[in-house]
Amino acid sequence: MTPYDRLRELGLELPPVRKAAGAYVPGRLAGNLLFLSGRGGAHADGTVASGRVGETVTTEEAHVHARSAGLQLLAAAHAELGDLGRVQAVVKLLGMVNAVPGYREHPKVIDGCSELFLHVLGEAGRHARSAVGVGSLPHDMTVEVEAILLVKT
Repeated sequence: MTPYDRLRELGLELPPVRKAAGAYVPGRLAGNLLFLSGRGGAHADGTVASGRVGETVTTEEAHVHARSAGLQLLAAAHAELGDLGRVQAVVKLLGMVNAVPGYREHPKVIDGCSELFLHVLGEAGRHARSAVGVGSLPHDMTVEVEAILLVKT
């Protein structure tokens, strides 16, 4: 079963890759490593999933936003590689959660992205990860996730 079959199984399709919001690119291939720029979650209509977890956004809502950020990362990887089947391993994720001081559920939020990668990429989706809280994110995004992938060259 391909990553695309697994996406269909979840009822998902890759969204268009959003343009960079600054002087950077969505992904950069360096040898057999693909570095993916941070991506935030989006609602079904494409608008940015925004708000502060623990204030205007629940942990459960932020979990969905992180899953959406993961879908954005997969779309950026597809655009760079041409085939998600080239992903040998997700090496590392960094997940940032726009949260109120004292919030402690960051791992539950970023699990939205991690679980998506595991389902879509199988064992190749298993990764090292950091999940941290931040005081703010660009465009008031709820979450931002970046990734490093090992790819077949």
